[in-house]
Amino acid sequence: MKVLLDLVARHRAGAPVGIYSVCSAHPLVLRAALAHARATGGHALIEATSNQVNQEGGYTGMRPAQFRDMVMKLADEASLPRERVLLGGDHLGPNAWQSLEAAEALKRAGVMVSEYVAAGYRKIHLDCSMSCGGDPKVLTDEVTAERTAQLAALTEVAWKQAGGEPPVYVVGTEVPVPGGAQEALQELAVTAPAAALATVEAHRRAFEKQGLTAAWERVIGLVVQPGVEFDHDRVIDYAPGKARALSASIKQLPRLVFEAHSTDYQTQEALTALVRDHFAILKVGPGVTYALREAVWALDRIEHEWQGPAARGRVRATILEAMRQDPKHWRKYYHGEGQALELQLEYSLSDRIRYYWPVPDVVASLKRLAVTFEGGSVPLALLSQYLPGSYAAVRRGEIPPHVPDLVIHHVRQVLGQYSSACQVQSSHERKSP
Repeated sequence: MKVLLDLVARHRAGAPVGIYSVCSAHPLVLRAALAHARATGGHALIEATSNQVNQEGGYTGMRPAQFRDMVMKLADEASLPRERVLLGGDHLGPNAWQSLEAAEALKRAGVMVSEYVAAGYRKIHLDCSMSCGGDPKVLTDEVTAERTAQLAALTEVAWKQAGGEPPVYVVGTEVPVPGGAQEALQELAVTAPAAALATVEAHRRAFEKQGLTAAWERVIGLVVQPGVEFDHDRVIDYAPGKARALSASIKQLPRLVFEAHSTDYQTQEALTALVRDHFAILKVGPGVTYALREAVWALDRIEHEWQGPAARGRVRATILEAMRQDPKHWRKYYHGEGQALELQLEYSLSDRIRYYWPVPDVVASLKRLAVTFEGGSVPLALLSQYLPGSYAAVRRGEIPPHVPDLVIHHVRQVLGQYSSACQVQSSHERKSP
């Protein structure tokens, strides 16, 4: 993927540039990402995770080609040229099959990564750090790297059969696990430089053992922990001083940049500092679906006050009812009781709500809400009260006061922080002398 290879080369040459990756399958979030890329003149890097999209459908019900087709259709609707859409796979490995014996889990992971590459995904994060059935609790670098190289061999075969640009790779993983910390945060250790170097060396040897020297030349990133994380109601902000040694270790890793996961909810200043300190690939997931939820909650409240007893959407009540009826997506993560649990269900920064947007009743309720806004003139006073940023955009004539446009605008406020941190210029800025 030449775009990413060129970006990494520019960063390694001294330019404080980066790229942000949106890890979400929600159509409105994807529309926001695509619209933002079109407005800024940049690329939309969209990544599907191994539990969202795989050969068995994942929790979205989509295989890699289906997700690709959805993203590209949305790109066409957003008037973003398809060549400016970059597709990637996140944490591709045996994550979805950890309960199986390692050999079987890796076999299924191999099918998955082959499908991703055959479908045109070209930024591939291979992650085999998780233990499977029969494994010790913690895997060594050598075992992780050996399994990663086995999957890389399959992706190379899939690429040569499919044609097109060769894939680029990211290796390594962060601590805690992906998607936000599951327990209350107390202390978060930054990856030790020696650990980062050892991870890279173990993977280099494993790739070489598999005869993948050419593929190793296309490894562009290493996932590390720069000291950023979030749990239900707390964010650990990036502290450059604590990551100084890790940042400096990039000098010993030719051609690579660091990839930072769980950057959700970081401040604009923190995101900018991360890119400056060589964490040049920033991943965001729950942070954008949380913004989606914020906007929908505001619109639900506007409808309630505007329409009174005639309000038909009831999105907020519908999705919370769906969560209570089927707690499988949050039961392991939320341990509060009474009001504490109620707050976690609605407002946890880990945003387990994101798993419930596809529920048919929720989809229907959101459609009813959209019809209400399309069928009448929403009182501007209510829009100002609950979505002041979008209110200003409506007043400027930038967007109509319709549900999709208001939600997309709100999500783009988050994406704007990322594009600014990565030094992606807007169309206006690029045309200025």
